Amino acid sequence: MSTTTYILGFSALMLIASPAQAVILYQQDFENPTGFVNHGVDVSVFTVNQLYGNQPPGFTFAQDFSVETLLITGKQAFGTGYSDPSGKGGNYAIGMLSTIQNDLLGLSFNVGNKKFLNFSLDISSIDVSAGGGPFVAPGAVPVFEFTLYDNPSGTTGLGSGKILSKLQATGTASPRSQFDWTRVGLPLDASGSTNGNVTLRIDLLAGGYAAMDNFVVEASDQPCEITPSAQGCEPKSVPEASSPWALLGFGALGVGALVKRQLHQKSQDHNLN
Repeated sequence: MSTTTYILGFSALMLIASPAQAVILYQQDFENPTGFVNHGVDVSVFTVNQLYGNQPPGFTFAQDFSVETLLITGKQAFGTGYSDPSGKGGNYAIGMLSTIQNDLLGLSFNVGNKKFLNFSLDISSIDVSAGGGPFVAPGAVPVFEFTLYDNPSGTTGLGSGKILSKLQATGTASPRSQFDWTRVGLPLDASGSTNGNVTLRIDLLAGGYAAMDNFVVEASDQPCEITPSAQGCEPKSVPEASSPWALLGFGALGVGALVKRQLHQKSQDHNLN
């Protein structure tokens, strides 16, 4: 085979590559609240929008009942302050109830023509020592539910109508004043959306009270999973055959083999002469 022929073959391989690029739609570590006020026992009862709306500009939350912001590094909760041995929570986290009232949080996005809304976050059992608390029974584990709704109008809300996907995530039991973070990855199927507009509803189903932190929301053609080194969701199969890096490796191997065969053929021709 001529040099020209194998270069054309390699180019053809590269032309059929169609990588499923993930697009980051939203990231929030809740470290920069606007006008945070400790309303007692290291809890702010300001709405999520009051503290984190317009991050980035134009972004808004929807919520039902009181979704609080917890001051992880304060000194008042339970008389001593919270503890976070892993340090993953930083200074602030979002907390919600599963009992007494049904706290809900809604986030709306446009995934374009991507098939999945991949959502990764840290969750932890935690409690509050005022406002009717404690709420967490000994040994209780938090169970969150994440529901993706079709949202043709593109308006901000808690979601209604057609459900596209629904997944749950479970954390671990921990002392009432101590965070024990679990990183979870949620590949929510958005392929049935009308025009790419979707709303994600977050609901704590069980555990009494729990916290969330370090959101990463991506639109992708591939579902994701959490890996030990990942900050967000990563594709379940890496590399896939459609990956340009996989094709690059395959092409390089093919070129190497062709060159080797050419050299071998030249050697044989030389020996015959």
